[in-house]
Amino acid sequence: MPPARFDTVEEAQQYLRAQGVSYVLAQFVDIHGVAKAKSVPVAHLETVLTDGAGFAGFAICGVGIEPHGPDFMAKGDLSTVSLVPWQPGLARIVCEGHVEGEPWVYDSRVTLKKQVARLAERGLTMFTGLEPEFSLLRRTESGSIEPCDPSDTLAKPCYDYKGLSRTRAYLEKLSNVMRATGIDVYQIDHEDANGQFELNYTYTDCLTSCDHFVFFKMAAAEIANEMGLVCSFMPKPFANRPGNGMHMHLSIGDGKRNLFCDKADANGLELSPMAYHFLGGLLAHAPALTALCAPTVNSYKRLVVGRSLTGATWAPAYISYGDNNRSTMVRVPKGRLELRLPDGACNPYLATAAVIAAGLDGIDRKLDPGAPRNVNLYEWSDAQLKEAGIGLLPQNLGAALDALEADELITGALGPVAKEFLKLKRMEWIEYQRHVSDWEVKQYLEFF
Repeated sequence: MPPARFDTVEEAQQYLRAQGVSYVLAQFVDIHGVAKAKSVPVAHLETVLTDGAGFAGFAICGVGIEPHGPDFMAKGDLSTVSLVPWQPGLARIVCEGHVEGEPWVYDSRVTLKKQVARLAERGLTMFTGLEPEFSLLRRTESGSIEPCDPSDTLAKPCYDYKGLSRTRAYLEKLSNVMRATGIDVYQIDHEDANGQFELNYTYTDCLTSCDHFVFFKMAAAEIANEMGLVCSFMPKPFANRPGNGMHMHLSIGDGKRNLFCDKADANGLELSPMAYHFLGGLLAHAPALTALCAPTVNSYKRLVVGRSLTGATWAPAYISYGDNNRSTMVRVPKGRLELRLPDGACNPYLATAAVIAAGLDGIDRKLDPGAPRNVNLYEWSDAQLKEAGIGLLPQNLGAALDALEADELITGALGPVAKEFLKLKRMEWIEYQRHVSDWEVKQYLEFF
């Protein structure tokens, strides 16, 4: 495991050479949260820190640079240097975009750091624990996908020992490479869909959590590829099975204690007034948050009203919160919040930035989230939901984008990247609407 931090680039280079590292991946993400990188010899690591690794900006999705525009310079954060254990000889440094010497407002990590700075001005730090679910699949000879383990066929496979055991070679390798870089994996399980798994690793400050999530996806995908498998974070790869969420556990601290925790809470949720106000902000801005937390057409096959064949979708559809209630958008596991809205396709930096902006708005306006709902909302009728004042989350990408565009607080907090996100996602939604699916051909070809 590398040192917690390096004081100088020389220390980092000395450590990397001692570990047999020849190249460092100068890595950042595009607007979709997808890892992008250049391979830089260890001898030139200092250049990545001072000037940055150069990229043609127009070639990167969503960074707001035209063909005639300046280069996108990915400047590294020395504290993020780590080994890439599944590829011996490689290390990674997390970078963020700079243009003409200044942090670039379209860069996702820069966007999140602005919201983190707003918290820091108040002496606060937001901590997140991210729970990425993923599907481990293989391609058949016909090109279709199926769970990697052909015996993983149970109708309700959650926590199944056989399903976990027969995939342990992959899961343990993934866990081991994470732990080797100081990301502490503390449990692994088979989730509620065939071929679906989750690795839980410890929480940390929200910026580092996002860095860890990107690293996790890099490792999960490449280790699967080496084993002839496909690791997918697609929100809903199978129509009749639960989708892949990326639940976000939230708390705020002041360096001494968890300010979201108050054991005297009359509701028994152990939440402080600050936590309730933050929660009020999440609920108030939920439609706009949906676009960033569930950013694909496929995401809305997960955020549906109703059940899957396993008995539950495990995904929220209603703008609500409750105790240990997994049918609500926000679950409260005592003294912290679990936002169940994000899925595996979200850009964690943008989603987290929007969550901070929404929560701070709730704190500043002392928004009341109302009473907790500790019932199974999947069972409620439309009339019951309406009477209780519980709204429905956007049920398709187009509706979510409309909500985001109308939410001036969230778009203002994200800055120019919000406009770029909306433009790209509007195009995605239009392309989807024009696509003729197999279902349509089967349904209508000879129907009339």
